[in-house]
Amino acid sequence: MKKQVVANLKMNMTSSEIKNYIISLAPKYKDDKVELTLALPYVSLELGRFMLDGTTFALGAQNLSDEERGAQTGEISGAMLKDIGAQKVIVGHIERRVKFKENGKTINKKIKIALKNRLQVVLCVGESLTDKNSLKTISTIASQVDEALKGLYENELENIIIAYEPVWAIGSGKNATVKEIETGIKAIRKAVENDFSKKAAEEIGVIYGGSVNAKNISQISSCRGLDGVLVGEACLDSGVLMHIMTAFAGGAKK
Repeated sequence: MKKQVVANLKMNMTSSEIKNYIISLAPKYKDDKVELTLALPYVSLELGRFMLDGTTFALGAQNLSDEERGAQTGEISGAMLKDIGAQKVIVGHIERRVKFKENGKTINKKIKIALKNRLQVVLCVGESLTDKNSLKTISTIASQVDEALKGLYENELENIIIAYEPVWAIGSGKNATVKEIETGIKAIRKAVENDFSKKAAEEIGVIYGGSVNAKNISQISSCRGLDGVLVGEACLDSGVLMHIMTAFAGGAKK
Protein backbone atom coordinates (compact mmCIF):
# COMPACT_ATOMS: atom_id res chain seq x y z
CA MET A 1 0.00 0.00 0.00
CA LYS A 2 1.10 3.54 -0.75
CA LYS A 3 1.84 5.60 2.36
CA GLN A 4 -1.21 7.55 3.49
CA VAL A 5 -1.79 10.95 5.04
CA VAL A 6 -5.45 11.69 5.74
CA ALA A 7 -6.15 15.33 6.62
CA ASN A 8 -9.39 15.61 8.59
CA LEU A 9 -10.46 19.25 8.50
CA LYS A 10 -13.42 18.50 10.80
CA MET A 11 -15.85 21.45 11.19
CA ASN A 12 -13.33 24.07 10.18
CA MET A 13 -13.14 26.50 7.25
CA THR A 14 -15.88 27.79 5.00
CA SER A 15 -15.81 26.82 1.33
CA SER A 16 -14.12 30.13 0.53
CA GLU A 17 -11.40 29.38 3.06
CA ILE A 18 -11.02 25.83 1.76
CA LYS A 19 -10.59 27.17 -1.76
CA ASN A 20 -7.65 29.30 -0.59
CA TYR A 21 -6.31 26.39 1.45
CA ILE A 22 -6.21 24.07 -1.56
CA ILE A 23 -4.64 26.80 -3.71
CA SER A 24 -1.88 27.22 -1.12
CA LEU A 25 -1.46 23.47 -0.70
CA ALA A 26 -1.27 22.29 -4.30
CA PRO A 27 2.07 23.92 -5.26
CA LYS A 28 3.72 22.45 -2.15
CA TYR A 29 2.68 18.90 -2.92
CA LYS A 30 5.63 17.30 -4.69
CA ASP A 31 6.14 13.87 -3.10
CA ASP A 32 4.35 11.02 -4.88
CA LYS A 33 5.45 8.52 -2.20
CA VAL A 34 2.51 9.59 -0.06
CA GLU A 35 -1.17 9.75 -1.00
CA LEU A 36 -2.82 12.78 0.54
CA THR A 37 -6.55 12.63 1.27
CA LEU A 38 -8.42 15.79 2.18
CA ALA A 39 -11.48 14.92 4.29
CA LEU A 40 -13.61 18.01 3.82
CA PRO A 41 -16.92 19.15 5.36
CA TYR A 42 -19.94 17.98 3.35
CA VAL A 43 -20.70 21.46 2.01
CA SER A 44 -17.24 21.74 0.45
CA LEU A 45 -17.05 18.33 -1.25
CA GLU A 46 -18.24 19.55 -4.63
CA LEU A 47 -15.72 22.39 -4.52
CA GLY A 48 -13.08 19.84 -3.54
CA ARG A 49 -13.94 17.61 -6.49
CA PHE A 50 -13.60 20.57 -8.88
CA MET A 51 -10.33 21.86 -7.41
CA LEU A 52 -8.67 18.46 -6.97
CA ASP A 53 -9.48 17.29 -10.50
CA GLY A 54 -6.22 16.47 -12.27
CA THR A 55 -4.20 16.33 -9.04
CA THR A 56 -2.98 13.31 -7.11
CA PHE A 57 -5.00 14.32 -4.03
CA ALA A 58 -7.85 12.08 -2.93
CA LEU A 59 -11.17 13.54 -1.82
CA GLY A 60 -12.59 12.25 1.46
CA ALA A 61 -15.76 12.73 3.50
CA GLN A 62 -15.86 12.78 7.29
CA ASN A 63 -18.91 10.58 7.82
CA LEU A 64 -21.94 8.97 6.15
CA SER A 65 -25.37 7.75 7.16
CA ASP A 66 -25.99 4.20 8.33
CA GLU A 67 -29.06 4.14 6.06
CA GLU A 68 -29.06 4.14 2.28
CA ARG A 69 -31.98 6.52 1.71
CA GLY A 70 -35.27 7.79 3.08
CA ALA A 71 -36.49 9.74 6.10
CA GLN A 72 -33.08 10.66 7.50
CA THR A 73 -33.23 14.45 7.79
CA GLY A 74 -29.81 16.03 7.80
CA GLU A 75 -27.96 12.84 6.85
CA ILE A 76 -25.78 12.15 3.80
CA SER A 77 -25.89 8.77 2.04
CA GLY A 78 -23.06 6.74 0.58
CA ALA A 79 -24.56 7.14 -2.89
CA MET A 80 -24.57 10.93 -2.47
CA LEU A 81 -20.91 10.92 -1.45
CA LYS A 82 -19.93 8.76 -4.41
CA ASP A 83 -21.93 10.92 -6.82
CA ILE A 84 -20.28 14.11 -5.60
CA GLY A 85 -16.83 12.62 -6.16
CA ALA A 86 -15.69 11.38 -2.75
CA GLN A 87 -13.19 8.51 -2.82
CA LYS A 88 -12.79 7.83 0.90
CA VAL A 89 -14.91 8.25 4.01
CA ILE A 90 -13.96 8.27 7.69
CA VAL A 91 -16.06 5.91 9.82
CA GLY A 92 -16.08 5.42 13.59
CA HIS A 93 -14.15 8.53 14.63
CA ILE A 94 -14.18 8.90 18.40
CA GLU A 95 -16.01 12.22 18.13
CA ARG A 96 -18.85 10.33 16.41
CA ARG A 97 -18.72 7.42 18.86
CA VAL A 98 -18.91 9.69 21.92
CA LYS A 99 -21.01 12.69 20.94
CA PHE A 100 -23.37 10.90 18.56
CA LYS A 101 -23.43 7.57 20.41
CA GLU A 102 -22.30 5.49 17.42
CA ASN A 103 -21.72 1.86 18.37
CA GLY A 104 -20.18 -1.15 16.68
CA LYS A 105 -23.40 -2.14 14.95
CA THR A 106 -23.87 1.35 13.49
CA ILE A 107 -20.27 1.50 12.34
CA ASN A 108 -20.54 -1.93 10.72
CA LYS A 109 -23.61 -0.78 8.76
CA LYS A 110 -21.81 2.36 7.62
CA ILE A 111 -18.82 0.37 6.40
CA LYS A 112 -21.02 -1.97 4.37
CA ILE A 113 -22.86 0.96 2.79
CA ALA A 114 -19.58 2.71 1.98
CA LEU A 115 -18.14 -0.40 0.34
CA LYS A 116 -21.37 -0.96 -1.60
CA ASN A 117 -20.90 2.52 -3.05
CA ARG A 118 -17.22 1.88 -3.87
CA LEU A 119 -15.89 4.23 -1.22
CA GLN A 120 -12.66 3.40 0.56
CA VAL A 121 -13.14 3.35 4.34
CA VAL A 122 -10.88 4.87 6.99
CA LEU A 123 -12.03 3.02 10.10
CA CYS A 124 -11.07 4.55 13.45
CA VAL A 125 -10.51 2.41 16.55
CA GLY A 126 -8.84 3.08 19.87
CA GLU A 127 -9.02 2.77 23.63
CA SER A 128 -10.12 5.29 26.25
CA LEU A 129 -7.93 6.42 29.12
CA THR A 130 -9.92 4.11 31.41
CA ASP A 131 -9.24 1.17 29.09
CA LYS A 132 -5.56 2.08 28.98
CA ASN A 133 -5.25 2.34 32.74
CA SER A 134 -7.13 -0.95 33.15
CA LEU A 135 -4.73 -2.69 30.74
CA LYS A 136 -7.57 -3.26 28.26
CA THR A 137 -5.98 -1.60 25.22
CA ILE A 138 -5.58 -4.81 23.22
CA SER A 139 -8.98 -6.29 24.10
CA THR A 140 -10.75 -2.99 23.36
CA ILE A 141 -9.13 -2.67 19.95
CA ALA A 142 -9.88 -6.30 19.13
CA SER A 143 -13.53 -5.84 20.07
CA GLN A 144 -13.89 -2.70 17.96
CA VAL A 145 -12.26 -4.33 14.93
CA ASP A 146 -14.42 -7.46 15.32
CA GLU A 147 -17.64 -5.43 15.49
CA ALA A 148 -16.74 -3.10 12.63
CA LEU A 149 -15.66 -5.82 10.18
CA LYS A 150 -18.33 -8.38 11.04
CA GLY A 151 -19.83 -10.04 7.96
CA LEU A 152 -17.27 -8.69 5.49
CA TYR A 153 -15.42 -10.82 2.94
CA GLU A 154 -11.63 -10.84 3.09
CA ASN A 155 -11.27 -9.30 -0.36
CA GLU A 156 -13.25 -6.26 0.85
CA LEU A 157 -10.40 -5.39 3.21
CA GLU A 158 -8.53 -4.05 0.18
CA ASN A 159 -10.75 -0.97 0.51
CA ILE A 160 -10.35 -0.49 4.26
CA ILE A 161 -7.66 1.41 6.14
CA ILE A 162 -7.71 1.13 9.94
CA ALA A 163 -6.67 4.18 11.94
CA TYR A 164 -5.42 3.57 15.45
CA GLU A 165 -6.64 6.56 17.45
CA PRO A 166 -6.18 6.23 21.21
CA VAL A 167 -9.01 8.31 22.64
CA TRP A 168 -6.82 9.83 25.32
CA ALA A 169 -4.47 11.29 22.70
CA ILE A 170 -7.01 12.88 20.34
CA GLY A 171 -6.99 16.66 20.58
CA SER A 172 -5.39 16.44 24.01
CA GLY A 173 -1.83 17.29 23.11
CA LYS A 174 -0.78 14.05 24.82
CA ASN A 175 1.65 12.10 22.69
CA ALA A 176 1.53 8.33 22.47
CA THR A 177 4.97 6.75 22.66
CA VAL A 178 6.40 4.61 19.90
CA LYS A 179 5.83 1.55 22.09
CA GLU A 180 2.17 2.47 22.67
CA ILE A 181 1.55 3.08 18.96
CA GLU A 182 3.25 -0.16 17.96
CA THR A 183 1.15 -2.02 20.55
CA GLY A 184 -1.98 -0.59 18.92
CA ILE A 185 -0.77 -1.50 15.43
CA LYS A 186 -0.03 -5.07 16.49
CA ALA A 187 -3.41 -5.37 18.21
CA ILE A 188 -5.19 -4.28 15.02
CA ARG A 189 -3.25 -6.67 12.81
CA LYS A 190 -3.76 -9.55 15.28
CA ALA A 191 -7.51 -8.90 15.35
CA VAL A 192 -7.63 -8.93 11.53
CA GLU A 193 -5.59 -12.15 11.48
CA ASN A 194 -7.99 -13.80 13.93
CA ASP A 195 -11.04 -12.67 11.96
CA PHE A 196 -9.67 -13.31 8.46
CA SER A 197 -6.10 -14.51 7.83
CA LYS A 198 -2.44 -13.76 8.40
CA LYS A 199 -2.17 -12.51 4.81
CA ALA A 200 -5.05 -10.08 5.38
CA ALA A 201 -3.42 -8.84 8.58
CA GLU A 202 -0.13 -8.17 6.82
CA GLU A 203 -1.73 -6.40 3.86
CA ILE A 204 -4.34 -4.17 5.49
CA GLY A 205 -3.36 -0.52 5.81
CA VAL A 206 -2.88 0.73 9.37
CA ILE A 207 -2.40 4.42 10.14
CA TYR A 208 -2.15 6.44 13.36
CA GLY A 209 -4.12 9.45 14.57
CA GLY A 210 -3.97 11.28 17.86
CA SER A 211 -2.52 14.81 18.17
CA VAL A 212 -0.23 14.26 15.17
CA ASN A 213 1.79 17.43 14.57
CA ALA A 214 5.05 18.78 13.18
CA LYS A 215 6.88 18.15 16.45
CA ASN A 216 6.02 14.47 16.91
CA ILE A 217 5.77 13.24 13.31
CA SER A 218 9.40 12.08 13.20
CA GLN A 219 8.83 9.92 16.28
CA ILE A 220 5.52 8.59 14.95
CA SER A 221 6.97 7.77 11.54
CA SER A 222 9.59 5.56 13.20
CA CYS A 223 6.88 3.10 14.30
CA ARG A 224 7.14 -0.26 12.60
CA GLY A 225 4.21 -1.50 10.58
CA LEU A 226 2.69 1.97 10.18
CA ASP A 227 1.32 2.94 6.77
CA GLY A 228 0.35 6.54 7.43
CA VAL A 229 -1.22 9.12 9.71
CA LEU A 230 -4.61 10.72 10.27
CA VAL A 231 -4.08 14.41 11.02
CA GLY A 232 -6.60 16.66 12.74
CA GLU A 233 -5.94 20.20 13.93
CA ALA A 234 -2.38 20.34 12.57
CA CYS A 235 -3.60 19.91 8.98
CA LEU A 236 -5.37 23.29 9.04
CA ASP A 237 -1.98 24.88 8.32
CA SER A 238 -0.95 23.77 4.82
CA GLY A 239 2.73 24.31 5.60
CA VAL A 240 2.54 22.07 8.67
CA LEU A 241 0.67 19.43 6.67
CA MET A 242 3.41 19.39 4.06
CA HIS A 243 6.05 19.04 6.77
CA ILE A 244 4.15 16.06 8.18
CA MET A 245 3.93 14.44 4.75
CA THR A 246 7.62 14.92 4.00
CA ALA A 247 8.68 13.63 7.41
CA PHE A 248 6.48 10.55 7.14
CA ALA A 249 7.62 9.79 3.60
CA GLY A 250 11.22 9.79 4.75
CA GLY A 251 10.87 8.06 8.10
CA ALA A 252 8.25 5.32 7.92
CA LYS A 253 9.42 1.77 8.60
CA LYS A 254 7.86 -1.60 7.81
